[in-house]
Amino acid sequence: MYEAYLKALLAPLGVYRLDRDSLSGAELYALGRGLDAVSDRLEAVERESVAATAEDEGLRRREALFLRRPAAHTPEDRRAAIAALLQIDGDSLTPGAIGRTLRGCGIWARAVEMGTNRIRVVFPETAGVPPEFEQIRKIILDILPCHLEVEFYFRYLTWEECEGAGYTWGLIEERGYDWNGFQLAIPPEPEEA
Repeated sequence: MYEAYLKALLAPLGVYRLDRDSLSGAELYALGRGLDAVSDRLEAVERESVAATAEDEGLRRREALFLRRPAAHTPEDRRAAIAALLQIDGDSLTPGAIGRTLRGCGIWARAVEMGTNRIRVVFPETAGVPPEFEQIRKIILDILPCHLEVEFYFRYLTWEECEGAGYTWGLIEERGYDWNGFQLAIPPEPEEA
C-alpha cells in the first residue's frame, strides 16, 4: 500500500528508477513494508483505544479496572457492560437505573424495591438459577450499595401456571420431564396484541 503511494509520489519527478530491481525501487519497497506495519499497528491501537470499537486488548484492559469481570462474552456485550459500569454514579441507585446497569453488564435482571433498604433482584427471562450465577451475584453485590439488603428471586413453575398451561400428568410423562425439568417448564408469556 505505502510502496505504491511512495512510487506514485516520486514518479512525476522522473529522476528515480522505481522498479524493484533498482536500488531506489528496493528502498521504496522496504520503506513501504515498514510504513504498512506501522499503519496496521496504529489502526489496531486506534480501534482498541475506543471502547465502542475495541475487540480484544482494549476490552481486557478496561475490564481490569473493575473488581469483577462483566458477565458478558461477545465483544458487543462486553462493550455494553463496560459502558454500563462506567455510568454508575451517585444517581444510579434507583431501581430503574440499577436494572439498566445490570442489563448493560449482560445480566438479564430487574431490581425491585421491597421497602426501606431492601432490593429484590429478579431474573424474569430465566427459569431457575441463571448460568454463572456466582459471578453474577458477585457483580450485583459490587454494584449495589452495601447498606441495601439484597434478595435474589428465582423463577420456577407455579401450580397456577401449570393449570393455566393445561399440563396434565400424562402430558408431563409424555414430554419426559423429571422434577427438575418440570419446575423449569415455564410456559411462554402470552403475546400482547
